[in-house]
Amino acid sequence: MKEELKQKKYWIWFSRIKGLGSKRKQKLLSKFQTPEQIYALTKQDLQKVKGIGKVTEQEILSLTYREDLEQYIEEMERNGVSLLTIKDKEYPQPLKEIYDPPIALYTQGNVKAINTNSIAMVGARDCSLYGEKAAYYFSYHLAKQGRTIISGLAEGIDSFSHLGCLAAGGNTIAIIGHGIDQIYPPKNQLLAKQIIKQNGLILSEYPLGVEPERMNFPARNRIISGMSQGVLVVEAKEKSGTMITVDFALEQGRDVYAVPGNINSPFSVGTNRLIQEGAAKMVGNYLDID
Repeated sequence: MKEELKQKKYWIWFSRIKGLGSKRKQKLLSKFQTPEQIYALTKQDLQKVKGIGKVTEQEILSLTYREDLEQYIEEMERNGVSLLTIKDKEYPQPLKEIYDPPIALYTQGNVKAINTNSIAMVGARDCSLYGEKAAYYFSYHLAKQGRTIISGLAEGIDSFSHLGCLAAGGNTIAIIGHGIDQIYPPKNQLLAKQIIKQNGLILSEYPLGVEPERMNFPARNRIISGMSQGVLVVEAKEKSGTMITVDFALEQGRDVYAVPGNINSPFSVGTNRLIQEGAAKMVGNYLDID
């Protein structure tokens, strides 16, 4: 794997640059074609590029990402982490078509799980027992049908979505908002290991070492919906990260499904409203999902 990583060393370098979002990285790639050409740019070259400020210029030219590149590649190899670039044929086609696809994805596990018939399952972290059982039920039966279950490895609905899929012997993909070596919450480290053991995949646009920061998770949600054929919302409060994922899904033209819930539960306000407004199809069992 190390040789493969070395062939992508400029992509690895480019993906680590802070303060440069996916859209701006894409603009640079459209102008200079490859990360290697960007790597070779001088200060004078960068000053001629529209939209590159002094801070970003310093980040691109920083020796920090250059001098430790070999060491960083060795760290990736030790962790069994690979890199999938937007130019690779294995890169998920549906994700390429969203507004701001990540230029590179860090992966650990079965990369073949990516290009399969998948559905995302999302919901509240602090969910009810009803939500836990519903997430497990839907993921188990959808996995038995051959669907790959995508979720975010968070507490609550995400965890039970992964667990139901694993119990069914299916493929599950955990898309996280931090480096693959920084599993969060820590209590889900065993779940992460089980996902890898059972031929699943952990995926992130964030390089190794990136800690879980609040601002990363909304951005992560566009990948969860972007990689899926549809999104199933199990439980959601009126305002939550789950509803951000739904917004991305609707923007990306994905099918949205919602499990109806108790009208007295704060965890069902979001799902019931989606159904009421016609933004999501109500599902009562797994057969209701196309």
